[in-house]
Amino acid sequence: MRLRTSILTVSAFLLIAASVFNVLGQASAMKRSAVSGDVISVDNGKIVLQTKDGPLDVTLSDKTEYKRVPPENPVLKAAVPSSLSDIGVGDKLLVSGVFPEDKKTLPALSVFLMTKSDIAQKQTKESERWTTKGISGRVASVDQITKQIKIDVRGLAATTSVVLTPKDGAKILRYAPNSVKFSEAKESSVNEIQAGDMLRALGDRSADGASFAAEEIVTGAFRTVAGAVKTVDVAKNEVVITDSQTKKDITVELGSASVLKKFPEDMAQRMAAFQSGQAGGARPAGAAAGAQRPPQTNGPANGGAANSGQPGAAGGGGRGFGGGGRGGIDEMLERFPNITAAELKPGEVIAVSSTKNSTPERIVAIKLLAGVEPFLRAAQAQAAAGGGQRGQGGLSLDIPGLDGFGGP
Repeated sequence: MRLRTSILTVSAFLLIAASVFNVLGQASAMKRSAVSGDVISVDNGKIVLQTKDGPLDVTLSDKTEYKRVPPENPVLKAAVPSSLSDIGVGDKLLVSGVFPEDKKTLPALSVFLMTKSDIAQKQTKESERWTTKGISGRVASVDQITKQIKIDVRGLAATTSVVLTPKDGAKILRYAPNSVKFSEAKESSVNEIQAGDMLRALGDRSADGASFAAEEIVTGAFRTVAGAVKTVDVAKNEVVITDSQTKKDITVELGSASVLKKFPEDMAQRMAAFQSGQAGGARPAGAAAGAQRPPQTNGPANGGAANSGQPGAAGGGGRGFGGGGRGGIDEMLERFPNITAAELKPGEVIAVSSTKNSTPERIVAIKLLAGVEPFLRAAQAQAAAGGGQRGQGGLSLDIPGLDGFGGP
């Protein structure tokens, strides 16, 4: 849960840093700096920390104070005494201290530790919560008076409608424009949710499955593009595709949170034929094309497998109903082969999900799926049969797995 780890560490350590500086007082805090990162190496007198600006040498002394912070309650008062021997490679640290003039090293006054094992345990619990109590789907309508949100929840074979109502005090977040990072999601409200948005929620589903009481809600506006690869720049981690709808070039940036997968050829052909009513019969009742769920932001750019169960991670739907969870679309996606940018070839058809942004000719991939040409051909055939009036540019892309929260 790479993305969730980052979110947890940054937000928790920011809270701790603020608490430390409040305790120290304004005058003292102005002299101190707080730096967070991953432990690269540990020696008796030094820790090398991988920060957002690169490696940093943290020097230690007999005056350095060590505290261990529980991920499930990341506040200063919950920290317990620790020691240098508790710190290992891969752990998360927040170090406070006063930089010398050259800023090449940071003499540590305080070291706050979250061990990777503690974080893993926390993530496992969160994953289980979102797997058993989560739901995701596409917003069909919003009643601003009753605050009820109707969503279409997509399963492997059908799409069902569920009426979602926020509980009192429910936490509501929304992906920021031009960002695919869950860590940059902003506090929001039902008033900002619109039909067509993607939604993921945590809470309780009714016995009949028709309603859902949500305690946490995440929404966002996303887009899907598909087209043939024009060029691949492995060094820049970028792919240029020719959009099948607009015929314009789009530069796709493969960020650290992008998920790269390949649809197995036989499965893609069967599912595309099923969608178009060929070979497998007509589409089952309720299996609407284009029923989507919020893209996810979890998973390494080299095609590492996404982890299931939480916002910004693959999966996360509840057991027993469509829209994620074990046996759902996102679970299916996790089993697809991982790929890298270097494996993409000019002329190959791919599809990409991203947030809607102000620069449509350049996007950051949440998910990238190769092997989707059968779906594109099916969409083109349906558009031609409908006189080219279906969807933007005459195409209605319906690619299973691409439209799931990924993510963050």
